[in-house]
Amino acid sequence: YNMKFTLSWLKDHIETNSNLSIISDTLTNIGLEVEHIENKEEEFKNFTVAKIISAEKHSDADRLKVCNVETINGNFQVVCGAPNAKAGMMGVFAPTDSYIPGTKVHLKKSKIRGVESCGMLLSEREIGVSDEHDGIIELKGNHKIGDSASTIYGFDDPVIEINVTPNRPDCLSVRGIARDLTAAGLGTLKELKIKKIKGNFVSD
Repeated sequence: YNMKFTLSWLKDHIETNSNLSIISDTLTNIGLEVEHIENKEEEFKNFTVAKIISAEKHSDADRLKVCNVETINGNFQVVCGAPNAKAGMMGVFAPTDSYIPGTKVHLKKSKIRGVESCGMLLSEREIGVSDEHDGIIELKGNHKIGDSASTIYGFDDPVIEINVTPNRPDCLSVRGIARDLTAAGLGTLKELKIKKIKGNFVSD
């Protein structure tokens, strides 16, 4: 049997300062072989919230805009073909040399119709959260320049997949896995907080 659970779910049951690597090694050492860890936070580490300061028409292309983009690492010039790109909007910026998961492209500094473009403003398809590609991501709400895109999209919580052998039914629950990890000295088991449910006692 295979079990999948998030790191935060596991930490609902165990108090530990151990990092993901130590938890993974300990799981394997106690007979719960880790088959896969999906950690999109690593993939998203370069993607941050940025603000378009200005968006001017490209001098040599009707459908392109030259955007001045404010990022946590300074301002960059980005040539963008998205129809919704406009001054004042908040989006998701990928710097030069980033890997773009939705298109499987390694982003390089380039010249587009003679204008230098440093980085990219991402669509949902390019970031890998949907098939939407009609425009770049326009973030609503209280976001700050430099905020991590992985946190915004909930990709900062690794998913751990383990193999549970038939003789270990106690580990077919996250609570059981946490109990085994504490027995191995990884931390302490948290107390279960179960709310009491009031009911009516009916006697015959």
